[in-house]
Amino acid sequence: MYRMAAYDEPLLNKLPNIRYKDEHFKLDSIPESLRRNKSVDIPNLTEVQVVRHFLHLSQMNYGVETGIYPLGSCTMKYNPKISEEINRWEAFSNLHPYQDVSTVQGTLQMMYELEKMLSSITGMDAFTLQPAAGAHGEFVGMLLTRAYHEFNKEGETRKEIIIPDTAHGTNPASAKMAGFNVIEIPSNKDGMVDLNILRNTVSEKTACFMLTNPNTLGIFESNILEIADIIHDVGALLYYDGANMNAIMGKARPGDMGFDIVHLNLHKTFATPHGGGGPGAGPVGVKKKLEKFLPVPRIKKIGNEYTMDYNYPESIGKIRDFYGNIDVCLKAYIYILLMGRDGLKEASEIAVLNSNYMKNKIMKAKEYDLPYNEKRKHEFVISCEPLKEKNGIRALDVAKRLLDYGLHPPTIYFPLIVKEALMIEPTESETKEDLDQYVEALISISKEDQKLVKSAPHKTPVKRIDEVAAARSPVLTWKDV
Repeated sequence: MYRMAAYDEPLLNKLPNIRYKDEHFKLDSIPESLRRNKSVDIPNLTEVQVVRHFLHLSQMNYGVETGIYPLGSCTMKYNPKISEEINRWEAFSNLHPYQDVSTVQGTLQMMYELEKMLSSITGMDAFTLQPAAGAHGEFVGMLLTRAYHEFNKEGETRKEIIIPDTAHGTNPASAKMAGFNVIEIPSNKDGMVDLNILRNTVSEKTACFMLTNPNTLGIFESNILEIADIIHDVGALLYYDGANMNAIMGKARPGDMGFDIVHLNLHKTFATPHGGGGPGAGPVGVKKKLEKFLPVPRIKKIGNEYTMDYNYPESIGKIRDFYGNIDVCLKAYIYILLMGRDGLKEASEIAVLNSNYMKNKIMKAKEYDLPYNEKRKHEFVISCEPLKEKNGIRALDVAKRLLDYGLHPPTIYFPLIVKEALMIEPTESETKEDLDQYVEALISISKEDQKLVKSAPHKTPVKRIDEVAAARSPVLTWKDV
């Protein structure tokens, strides 16, 4: 079983400095105007010291290449190394965004084809690759929504965005940033959108309904076509949060469900590095009626040539420097080509299979609760409420104790409608043995001594921290240590 290393690793400026003779620091060749007036507090270290320092830090860390990383709604899947290799080719890595388009035809072709691929996968008519991440994509989706209603002379009346109580936390924030008022509606007893409440909430003030399908509980909204009709009947738009796209690739498309706008997380579904290994990318796709509002420039193909077209007078404008996180887009492009249509479909099938296998095995132990429906897609949410009632063990305690087993904990306390939630998404990357080990750890923890679990972790470089103090008194630089 994997165990993190535990070094007593000081900061670089606390390592023993190497003092060189003065001749190593002669400044005769540097003009006086370029010299610093005072010395800089930078340590003089050998290459060996620096390499060992960062290697030690990496060995005390955990990543998707270390083991299972089942953060619900984050899709922390393995990133193929061929994408990293090609991304480093000089033909891509040495490009400059101010180059003439005639010298970057290959990259423009990749971007053009990726937009077409994403349109095909989602059932949309057009895409922009500019958004820098999922939340940025949401914000762009809200700007498109605003532009659409303003174009139709309804910008002043359609000020309300509806979201379900299972929504990702960035949904209401993105809507609010775009100038909308947010209305949250509760889910029904099955963990899905309550159609009666939705009907009573929509009006001529409704601009958009933001939804992900399957939702954050891992439950597919089986009434999605009726939901789309309810929204469209009042003249509003339907927005798809693509964080959960890994559940339905090749099986269902947001465009066919009635969605008008969709954002995708390339750093989730399409296997580009995530989190600390970022950056991300959150391309946004739209149906034809919204295409003219997409950010500029748009990539056009004229004959065999690719060009950047700014001639879109109704566009919301540029929403990012240059053209997006193109290196991330390239990795996703390679992944899609590597997988092919059938491979993407199989990835979703295995992700759903892994999720339901884990869920069923955990439920057989009868130590945790499973709120709402049995059927789940790529992720599932269980509750630690029975453990809390029995011996005071919370979801946080279980998550901390998993670290002692050499396993990364799942998302906790989300969605908020599940008490003491553990939100688990194994992805398609993991083997049956990986899943079995994780399930056995969860079951074992549920039977362990209360004091042991509530004081975990015990085997990690950093033990349990005071989270309240950490939130109230953050250490923002090494100087504060």
